[in-house]
Amino acid sequence: MTPAAPAPGTPAASGAPDGSRFLQRWLDADPARPALLEDFARLSLADADLGAALARELDAGLPLPRAMRRLRNLLVSAIIRRDLDGRATLDEVVTAMTTFADFAIRTHVAALTGELVAIHGMPTGDDSGRPQHLIVLSMGKGGGGELNVSSDIDLIFVYPEDGDTAAGPGQRQLSNHEFFVRLGRKLIAALSEVIEDGFTFRVDMALRPNGNSGPLAASLNMVEEYLIVQGREWERYAWVKARAVTGELDDIAALDAIVRPFVYRRYLDFGVIDAIRNMHAQIRTEVKRQERLHPERSHNVKLGRGGIREIEFLAQVFQLIRGGRDPALRERSTRATLRLLAERELLPQDAVERLLEAYAFLRNLEHRLQYLEDAQTHTLPASEEDRAIVARMMGLPDVATLLVRLDEQRSYVAAQFDAIFADKVETAAPDVPLLADDPENRDAIAARLLELGYDDPVGAATRLVATLQGPRLAALPDASRARLLALGDAALGQIATVVQEAGIGSHAATLGRLLDFFEAIARRSAYLSLLTEYPHTLERVIRMINASGWAATFLTGHPILLDELLDDRNEGAGDPGQLAQLALGLDAQLLEAAGDTERQLDILRETHHAQLFRLLALDLAGELSVERLADHLSALADTMVGATVKHAWRAVATRHREEPRFAVIAYGKLGGKELGYVSDLDVIFLFDDDDDMAPSNYAKLAQRFITWNTAHTAAGILFDIDTALRPDGASGMLVSSSAAFERYQASSAWIWEHQALTRARFCAGDAAIGARFEAIREEVLRKDRSADEDRLKDEVRAMRKRMRDAGSSRGELFDLKGAPGGMIDIEFIVQYLVLRHAASYPQLTANVGNIALLRLCGELGLIDPDLAAAVAGAYRAMRKLQHQVRLQGQEQARVDPALLGGHPDSVLLLWQACFGDPSSD
Repeated sequence: MTPAAPAPGTPAASGAPDGSRFLQRWLDADPARPALLEDFARLSLADADLGAALARELDAGLPLPRAMRRLRNLLVSAIIRRDLDGRATLDEVVTAMTTFADFAIRTHVAALTGELVAIHGMPTGDDSGRPQHLIVLSMGKGGGGELNVSSDIDLIFVYPEDGDTAAGPGQRQLSNHEFFVRLGRKLIAALSEVIEDGFTFRVDMALRPNGNSGPLAASLNMVEEYLIVQGREWERYAWVKARAVTGELDDIAALDAIVRPFVYRRYLDFGVIDAIRNMHAQIRTEVKRQERLHPERSHNVKLGRGGIREIEFLAQVFQLIRGGRDPALRERSTRATLRLLAERELLPQDAVERLLEAYAFLRNLEHRLQYLEDAQTHTLPASEEDRAIVARMMGLPDVATLLVRLDEQRSYVAAQFDAIFADKVETAAPDVPLLADDPENRDAIAARLLELGYDDPVGAATRLVATLQGPRLAALPDASRARLLALGDAALGQIATVVQEAGIGSHAATLGRLLDFFEAIARRSAYLSLLTEYPHTLERVIRMINASGWAATFLTGHPILLDELLDDRNEGAGDPGQLAQLALGLDAQLLEAAGDTERQLDILRETHHAQLFRLLALDLAGELSVERLADHLSALADTMVGATVKHAWRAVATRHREEPRFAVIAYGKLGGKELGYVSDLDVIFLFDDDDDMAPSNYAKLAQRFITWNTAHTAAGILFDIDTALRPDGASGMLVSSSAAFERYQASSAWIWEHQALTRARFCAGDAAIGARFEAIREEVLRKDRSADEDRLKDEVRAMRKRMRDAGSSRGELFDLKGAPGGMIDIEFIVQYLVLRHAASYPQLTANVGNIALLRLCGELGLIDPDLAAAVAGAYRAMRKLQHQVRLQGQEQARVDPALLGGHPDSVLLLWQACFGDPSSD
């Protein structure tokens, strides 16, 4: 064992013989042992050192079981001495025991397998014809690398395939199943039988499929069938820790592929909270029963209130909820998992630090209880004398101080446990439930809604009863239906409060949106569990869908985003630092899923939707202007585009270089950084690569990019992609070299294509190509067009007329985008001004947005400054109105003309000043 500095608070030495009667007896049995102990304590725990120590015992003529037990006693004694002398950390103690357990298992499996093969031949798979090797799974603390000094080891035995042993002459053939059952029995005996040197480890096999009534060893097929058909919720908790100690890598990977989908759901599984709550209740009931029968066995530091098991549950509930979507959370160590929860902001940093402190205290205390007699115990001893010894081993002056410290740690753990696991079902519903008692009594429901102040209580009650009686909700399992009705009871009053406080929306509309949402999530009990376990989330849902019909539709289509409403992690959404962190995390997730394109597509969509939803929450709270929101949405899109290019390229089998010399150029709303929630991405693709394979490979990359964005998966789509602005439009090549793009813009592009170039920018990919594009753009936009001013005006007017002729009829409402005096007119005016004057005023080519460019043109005297300011104000007002209309779920941005005042008139005046004719022609 490598010496380590003691952690802060590590108990000091309590004086020879350290308070451990086991250690005292071991030292007294042989005068040579004290020196041997010091020599051994200086060794590392690598297999080579353990093997050398074991070899010395074997060389003395001892059989392997006795030699292993003597090594175990030496190791445990060395750990006790180092720990009580303050020279070992908790990590060293648990790592030492886990390492030795793995060594003992591997050593015995190898020896016993050799013995059985000599008698029966090598087990061989029927399907593969390959030799078969036993997979020993270490579960519990052994699987997590946190084994106690006197722990049992929880094991499961698995073998790859059924078949028979390849018996030779004089050998008796066995089925693979019988071979591995015999091997398992021999391994258990080799480890756990008590002989003159004691035992190596007690072995518990109760976690195997079907428990103690199941076969001792199971094939991969048997494990898969059991987990699919019979696997219970508590077994998911147990299998989180499963770690293969022996076996071939391919077989271990095959087992992992079976176990992973059983343990970790691909959705956020909040139903596990109730399952762990029930399991904890059963444990507590048994502990209380034992304490009633044996009052002297009080203060169970493992299973008692606020004990080690509650800390483990706290860590593992987050693993089971989120581990299917965040592979990092599949960590087996409780301590490592807690630290990850702080990094993921799933628990506050200070709470994690206190839980780690409590865990270290309780585990150190547990070890000292076991140091007394090398016994597997978790309760304080009955005698005051022994309690005093334990207190001294903990570095505390007396038993009273020990009990106070113990109570402090357990109280904190219990409070944290209750914050997650306290039963919240009752808190979700009002004192007098209505729907839960009589969900079909429309008149009673209407009367209640009238009391709450609903604007149309009868209509709302009718819709509510019809939904509850509908086939989707009526067919729910009883437990899910009961939860849904309780949530409905809670929601009725919350809707009344939210509508009144917000001063917008209607009770009927908000209730209707919520019922649509309930219908969408009803068959996924995990979502009902989330809303039940976290009642404040339901209120946040109601506030959001009351404020925005589009938000209601988006959440109904992507209910996994409920997770984003659990806390206040939205703060900082879209900021550069957070986006950089998002990009790193997204890259790690996509690398983890390499080879599984479907999963990669879902990761991209889920990540984008989550960030979009955070921005939506800030937007609805009034914390973002339309301009800032557009900036954030555009920056987020850049991040997603960059990740898509990077990982779609890795899926091109014929790629000729590791990093593509390829860039995505953004036009339109993305190019102008004016992206909305559901905007398409207008893009083109450029490359700069002389390799013969470049054109075909980059065409494949562009096509994959489009597919990765537009394909419908379970998580929806990422973006709609429009590539019509590429050279020669729909008839042109999907990708262009930088040189070809430059030639096209210089000699073949239409005026409208140069207009589009005013709102274009490098978005993602190779930065050098991006810089070349920007240089080409500058050169094109700064072309002197003074001699062709009339042609320029004619082309811009003609394009505007074609767009208006292709549009829909005006009607009585004002089309914010396409009507005369609307947003497209403003954009065309700005584009014209840039193309006409950039040769003289290069600053006009800056991609700073229409509002800033209008003001700049006014300052330069190119247009009337007051009119420029008025039109800039009109553009801002129209964008804001367009955003509000879209948030209410309307696809067409049409509004009452009275809302616009004189804004369209200002735009038409500027149009006439620039083009000499009204925009309505």
